[in-house]
Amino acid sequence: MQKKTVNVGGVALGGGKIAVQSMTTVRTGDAEGCVAQILALEAAGCDIARVAVLDERDARAIAAVKAGVHIPVVADVHFSPRLAVLAVEAGADKLRINPGNIGGEKGIAQVADCVKAHKIPVRVGANTGSIEPHFLEKYGRSAEALVLSALENVRILEKYGVGDIVISVKASDVPLTVAAYRMLAARTAYPLHLGVTEAGVGESALIKSAAGIGSLLLDGIGDTIRVSLSDDPVKEVYAAHGILRACGLEKDYAEVVACPTCGRCEYDCMGLAKKVQARVQDVKKPLKIAVMGCVVNGPGEAKDADLGIAGGREYCVIFEGEKQLRVARADAERVFFGMLEELLK
Repeated sequence: MQKKTVNVGGVALGGGKIAVQSMTTVRTGDAEGCVAQILALEAAGCDIARVAVLDERDARAIAAVKAGVHIPVVADVHFSPRLAVLAVEAGADKLRINPGNIGGEKGIAQVADCVKAHKIPVRVGANTGSIEPHFLEKYGRSAEALVLSALENVRILEKYGVGDIVISVKASDVPLTVAAYRMLAARTAYPLHLGVTEAGVGESALIKSAAGIGSLLLDGIGDTIRVSLSDDPVKEVYAAHGILRACGLEKDYAEVVACPTCGRCEYDCMGLAKKVQARVQDVKKPLKIAVMGCVVNGPGEAKDADLGIAGGREYCVIFEGEKQLRVARADAERVFFGMLEELLK
C-alpha cells in the first residue's frame, strides 16, 4: 500500500522522518503566553505544536500565535464546527477534530468545505472516549471499534472531497492502543499520528508511552508522535526524541551509555553519568560517550565510543578511540570533561 504524504505547514508526514508534536497548556487566547510556550517547545526540538480552541477568542488568537513562532500550529477543536472554521480562517496549519463530537455528518461537511478552501490537512482523532454508540454497542471499547470509528469519519471527509487526512486511534491502555494502530495501518495509507492518551504522570507515563509508541515504530508504523504527559510539555518533546533515538530513528545526537553499576564500582559512576547527560542533552552531533563502572571490562564494553571513562579505586582510564589515558581519580572528571568539550566543538 503506497503511503500518502500530507504537508503540515511545511512538515511532511508520511515521507519517512517522524515528526515530534506537543500541545500547549496555556489558553490560546493568551497569545503572548502561548507563543512563549511554543518557542520553548521549538528549542527542545518540537516540529509541530497543537493549541486548544475552546472559544472564539482562542480561535482568533491563532493569527497572533502564528506570527510569533516558527513551527506549524494545529488547532484542536471539539463540539463546534463554527470554531473549527474560525481557527482555520485565522491561519491554523492543520485542524484536529474528534469526529464523534463535532456535530455528525453535517458538522464534518462544514469542516470539510473549510479545510479544502484553505488547503490544509485535518486529523481524525478517535479515542476510547469518542467512539460512536453503534460501534460501542457492537464491539465495546476495542481496537475494532476505534478503527471502525476513525475510518467511518475518514470516509465522510472523503465523501466531501478531503484527501489530506492524518489519523489517530488512541487509548490509555497500551495493548489496546498498539492493537488498534496495527489494525489501522493494515487498512489505510494515510499518515498515522501515534500516542498513548491520558498516559498519566511521571515515570509511569513515560514507560507507557515508550512501550506503546516504541512498539509501533519498531513495526514501521507511525509518521508523527506525541508523548502525552501531565507535566511541562517540553518534557514531552524530550521524551519523544528519546523514544526515536532508542528505536534507531534519530541519529543526530550525543548518546550517553553508562553502567548500571555494581559492587565492583569504586567511583561515582552514576553521578558522573548524570553530569555528562546534562551537558550533552541538547547537542546535535552524532557521538557516543561512555561512562563505565570499572576498569576491568569498561573499555572493552564501550570500545565503539568516541570518548569514554572507566574508574577504579585510585585511578580512572579515559579512552578515545585506540588511545587510553590513565589519570588519578581525583583529576579524572576534570580531564574527562576537558576532552569532552574538545570533542563537542
